Amino acid sequence: MTDDRRPRVEITYCTQCQWLLRAGWMAQELLSTFGTELGEVALVPGTGGVFRVRVDDVLAWDRKEDGGFPDAAALKRRVRDRVDPDRTLGHADRAESDA
Repeated sequence: MTDDRRPRVEITYCTQCQWLLRAGWMAQELLSTFGTELGEVALVPGTGGVFRVRVDDVLAWDRKEDGGFPDAAALKRRVRDRVDPDRTLGHADRAESDA
């Protein structure tokens, strides 16, 4: 796969709420899990209580619509479903089936 075809993940976070560390941690989790399967993980400052994750402009998580923040496993599953649906996430997949 060429670099220009790898997915772009965008995490928009509220600067007023000081959610940069949370956004950075989520970016680190995604990069640690997906590595070179992702072309980019971008942190985008916003306001108004926003915490939104998009994969190639498709909404994967929205704090207001989804009722809070994702845990790392839930976010990884949603990103995986867009990036590589056949991929197993090990313990993250088990957590979903236990719920």
